[in-house]
Amino acid sequence: MENKSTKFKVSKGKPILGATINQKGVNFGVYTRNGSSVIIELYDHYFEDKPSFSYILDKKVNRTGDIWHVFIEGIGPGFTYGWRVDGPYEPYKGFRFNRNKLLLDPYAKVLSGEFDPLDVSIYGYEKNNPQLDLSFSLIDSASSNCKTVIWDTSNYNWGDDEHPRHSLNDLIIYEMHVRLFTINPNSQVNHRGTFYGIIDKINYLKELGVNAIELMPIFAFSMKDNSNINPITGEKLKNVWGYNPISFFSVTSNYRYGLKIGEEVIQFQDLVKELHKNGMEVILDVVYNHTAEGNELGPTLNFKGLENDVYYMLKDNKRYYENFSGTGNTINSSHYVVKEMIIESLRFWVSEMHVDGFRFDLASILGRDSKGNWIGDLSLLKDIADDPLLAGTKLIAEGWDAAGGYYVGNFPTGWAEWNGKYRDTVRRFVRGDQGTVADLATRIAGSPDLFEKRGRKPYHSVNLITSHDGFTMWDLVSYNSKHNEANGENNLDGVNENYSYNYGFEGETEDPNIIHLRKKQIKNFFTILMVSQGIPMILMGDEFCRTQYGNNNAYCQDNYISWVDWKRKEKFQDIFVFVKKLIEFRKHHCALRRDRFFTGRDISGNGMADITWHGINPFQPDFSYFSHSLAFMISGEDVITGCEQGDNDIYVALNSWINDLTFKLPILPSNKKWYRVIDTSQDFPNDFLDKPDPVLEDSYLVQSKSSIVLIGK
Repeated sequence: MENKSTKFKVSKGKPILGATINQKGVNFGVYTRNGSSVIIELYDHYFEDKPSFSYILDKKVNRTGDIWHVFIEGIGPGFTYGWRVDGPYEPYKGFRFNRNKLLLDPYAKVLSGEFDPLDVSIYGYEKNNPQLDLSFSLIDSASSNCKTVIWDTSNYNWGDDEHPRHSLNDLIIYEMHVRLFTINPNSQVNHRGTFYGIIDKINYLKELGVNAIELMPIFAFSMKDNSNINPITGEKLKNVWGYNPISFFSVTSNYRYGLKIGEEVIQFQDLVKELHKNGMEVILDVVYNHTAEGNELGPTLNFKGLENDVYYMLKDNKRYYENFSGTGNTINSSHYVVKEMIIESLRFWVSEMHVDGFRFDLASILGRDSKGNWIGDLSLLKDIADDPLLAGTKLIAEGWDAAGGYYVGNFPTGWAEWNGKYRDTVRRFVRGDQGTVADLATRIAGSPDLFEKRGRKPYHSVNLITSHDGFTMWDLVSYNSKHNEANGENNLDGVNENYSYNYGFEGETEDPNIIHLRKKQIKNFFTILMVSQGIPMILMGDEFCRTQYGNNNAYCQDNYISWVDWKRKEKFQDIFVFVKKLIEFRKHHCALRRDRFFTGRDISGNGMADITWHGINPFQPDFSYFSHSLAFMISGEDVITGCEQGDNDIYVALNSWINDLTFKLPILPSNKKWYRVIDTSQDFPNDFLDKPDPVLEDSYLVQSKSSIVLIGK
């Protein structure tokens, strides 16, 4: 190919990855070690398949080390481009170069369209060839609408925007999916299913009281890369959740309002700015463990065609991919080039997009070496925690992966972690399982068995009962089994260990007794969550009993199954108000948001230990296998950072037994008395009292499947 270099002036450029814009033009840089020839192409429109300009980079002039670079004058934001890299196509050696594939820039801020997995042009091999990926495709993928668009994120006017910087122990996280949160017509927002839809719901989020919004993936992804069919409706299913990223720097256009390419970036920035104005932090659920290129039979979009055996972990024979992610490939995060890309991505989202924190999907993968061994403190995880540009940024790990790795509590200092043990123990206790009480006490106390080491704190435990993965909270009390038939996988997908119970009827019912018991259990779940040490996290819609009709893996359902049904806020207004008050109660009581672990000793000198454990009799907890109840008292006079005048003493009694239990109350010092705030057995509005009632007796009858919270004053 001859250089079509008459249209623009081209010079050497600098070895900086991605597209860097200045007043004269744009500097481009891309990494490839074994690529023998590199071409950059410009297109007048993203839908065109012939470039208006192309340039072959000179190995001597346009290459520094393994970075190929060029500067093109006279271009700027809005231009569309792509890379072509020639080199060996030898899958058994890990090489998958194919110059017929127009590659996306891994550092792209904007992608022009959504790739279609049915488009044969984007595959490096011949789709219908019996040799599969050992064959070689001659089809030019420039016909695909998915190309890289130059974008300048620094032009956005942030005004006086500031990170709210809530302390970790003050966080109350609300996990949501951008589209599913408001796409239902009854959400009553102007721009349903978009970033702007969330802006329309900010007043609702403020009323609820949460102060951190955790957004499920917003990196560019395709909703079309799911080949399954809904066997009930015959409709093709989607990839709705977005856990299959194409790029680590670009915002998905799936949540954009309007058709203008690049507007998704501005609209996301608008969302962040508006949430910050209202005191809410933005945490991104990020997927750095794998990409949408899949396994050896997946498409060639960027990394495969640039340097396959650097960006991905390959098996010994090099043709096949390690699959610790369960989605086909695994990012090789122990390689310096990949580490640098991930850290640069995080820096971009913090510095240019003003994001406050990250939740890392299958984060244990980032703690593995190139052979898959866990190396924790020697891994990328430590580099991220120590990065100076990320100082003050929240880092939250999902401490397990699809290859059986479970490292909760073993992440480097500076990381908080989703606490899967908390989730399972609380579910089992509330359901009434045996052998849960001793572990429940540990979880309520901030899981010191997991986190009380290497300078970590109770707030490094993110306590959750539900998340996007699994049942909603209402489904936990409405279904004995998962019902994923509509997912097209013969109900084999999704976990089987839900620790759920339907209380007499599988699914939705109008039986008032069953509904009453289910509501009571919902209130028990939320009460335990909000009185536990650590960071509480709520799944969107749980506060008004959202259902997915028993589907515990609704990643592919873009319909009534996974859409938040806002009518349920009216139907379950009593639960919404209860949760809202609980959040306010937690905010008001610093004893529930401690910055250090309990000792079980009298630290303040008032004759009370910082925490004491009780059963139906004071100071006699029953931690036996057959126990179904637990009570505890937290001293409000213990010195707590951020608690200026001390707090009330707080007493909590939990009864998951089938019978009512009478708990004798511990005697308070200094003539203080107990006042009842919460009794989940009571109906609204008596379940949560705005003005606490004095407890006139020295004991309290806690009804079956109920919880109480008292304060001393």
